Amino acid sequence: MRFSSETSFDGVREQLFTLGEIPGVLWTPEGAAGTRPLILIGHGGGRHKKEPDVVARARRFVVECGFAVAAVDVPGHGDRPKDEEYDKIATENQARIAAGEEPAPLIAGFQALVARQTVPEWRAVLEALQRLEHVGAGPVGYWGVSLGCGLGVPFVAAEPRVRAAVLGLGGALASAEAAARITVPVEFLLQWDDERVPRAQGLALFDALASAEKTLHANPGMHGEIPEFETDSALRFFARHLG
Repeated sequence: MRFSSETSFDGVREQLFTLGEIPGVLWTPEGAAGTRPLILIGHGGGRHKKEPDVVARARRFVVECGFAVAAVDVPGHGDRPKDEEYDKIATENQARIAAGEEPAPLIAGFQALVARQTVPEWRAVLEALQRLEHVGAGPVGYWGVSLGCGLGVPFVAAEPRVRAAVLGLGGALASAEAAARITVPVEFLLQWDDERVPRAQGLALFDALASAEKTLHANPGMHGEIPEFETDSALRFFARHLG
């Protein structure tokens, strides 16, 4: 892991890093030393590791809970080069959707393909971050909706270090098989009027989770209209399960 820059603002230290070809960012309390919980945030489709919603959420986890928080650019996003295969599939899917084809199966297939690459990448990032003195091998949480859910469900299912997850805006077509292997506590966000993920698919994914403790947070609104109070809920959820 190589760090390329470091800044501090209002008590939060931000470090940009690369691990191999994976660009990422780590936020920790300024002056932090010793082990602490770590939250990995998965960004949405077409977004990147430092989009405003990710940064705002990360800063709250750091300031209000003392956690470490990290995010990385998934293939074809942010500071990563274009992936010709993924770009070709995405372009073809957009054309098929414009022609009237149902988007959910196309999105599901694309996310399943990308997850084969991101799951091992995120596990490697997690391993490297936990070797840092100001992060350590503490409990791990995951937060990801939309693309962050489609890639996050197989990651959480595969990674035993993750103790709690906030997921949502995803459907069973992409993730039901992996969801059946998730047993950690989950908060699941669903937008009742989601134009991208059919409501029935979102409810089916929630139902597929094998977690003994799982809560469904359904709110009115479209795909990108998650209420801010859901961040408050996530803060309490991670504080309870990660300490």
